[in-house]
Amino acid sequence: MKLERDVIVIGAGPSGAISSALLKKRGWNVLVLEGQRFPRFSIGESLLTHCLDFVDEAGMMPAVERAGFQFKNGAAFVRGDEYGDFDFSDKFTKGRDSTFQVQRAAFDKVLADEAERQGVEIRYETRVTAVDNSGDEPRVRAVDAKGVEYEVEGKFLLDASGFGRVLPKLLDLETPSKFPVRNAVFTHVADGAAPGAFDRNKIQVIVHPQHRDVWFWLIPFANGRCSLGCVARKEFFDRYPAQLEERLKKLASEEPFLTRVLANATWDTPVRELTGYAANVKSMHGKGFALLGNAAEFLDPVFSSGVTIAMRSASMAAALLDRQLRGETVDWSNDFELPLRKGVDTFRAYVKAWYDGRFQDIMFAKTQPPGIRAMICSILAGYAWDETNPFVAEPERRLDMVAKLCAV
Repeated sequence: MKLERDVIVIGAGPSGAISSALLKKRGWNVLVLEGQRFPRFSIGESLLTHCLDFVDEAGMMPAVERAGFQFKNGAAFVRGDEYGDFDFSDKFTKGRDSTFQVQRAAFDKVLADEAERQGVEIRYETRVTAVDNSGDEPRVRAVDAKGVEYEVEGKFLLDASGFGRVLPKLLDLETPSKFPVRNAVFTHVADGAAPGAFDRNKIQVIVHPQHRDVWFWLIPFANGRCSLGCVARKEFFDRYPAQLEERLKKLASEEPFLTRVLANATWDTPVRELTGYAANVKSMHGKGFALLGNAAEFLDPVFSSGVTIAMRSASMAAALLDRQLRGETVDWSNDFELPLRKGVDTFRAYVKAWYDGRFQDIMFAKTQPPGIRAMICSILAGYAWDETNPFVAEPERRLDMVAKLCAV
């Protein structure tokens, strides 16, 4: 069996749902091939405000607002007795002042269902096993849940497979990340926290009391539950129990803030581990294809940038591909990869500064130069492409300069 579509999208997660809906709005026949059945567990629950710009662009905001997700208005940082927070209303870049913290199983299904409602065809439990882009148009070999194999030919292929990284694996595009290998251990808990125990409208980023490059996330949901995770190098985790739930409980017990907040928590969800999650590729595009979001590059969970990068890449790719399919000559390097990487590199600078201590020195400084909090807040809200912001235009230099000033 052979199918023909205008565009083939691999993956129905946020970048797949957004890109397919945007292309459908422009009149293209889109087929999404998704390896799993939704809803399914996924990590990355704390959305940045810039995400909602693309949800809105795709016509999905009413559905997301109806879903009842946890309101989020900023980010909080904890290190021992030190505490600092950012409110998204106090940022340099104009834009939204709030977003949501979401259980991704529900959120991703809302987006995928909206894409289907808009006319996108999604085939779940369908794995892509081979890709051939040697001809005029890319061809995909797929197999469904019943083991039936078929071929799909399209004018273009978008890989939105996230950590599955389908095209990087099949087309030998993977290249090592420059970040050290780190692991994440995480779960969902019924937190049992008393009212007012912590600010549920903000993600809590907590530094380990003895190791400043080890940190926890605590992401509250609307139903009295939280996402809890710890990030560290593998050799650090090797000191702790091999059984993942015991490991995460032991780590959380070493941190006073988490010990207090989670004193009555119910651990009712399996603990998972993501190993060596940082990834990169030789190129974000090639003959007949482009890579979206985590399929191209994933940095680190510390600033929750993954879904924002995924959605922005989806919006950019859909607009560029629409022009190409209408007969225009487009430049995927100059109009997609280079501008997308500018924002990714901004986030990269902040991730690097988090682990080498510069960002923490700024965050927990008793006094800070005026105006810098609003500029940094814009990056934490996801506006990492606004080059009118000095902390976007020159992230490394500005971080170095302010960290030295705060250390005085």
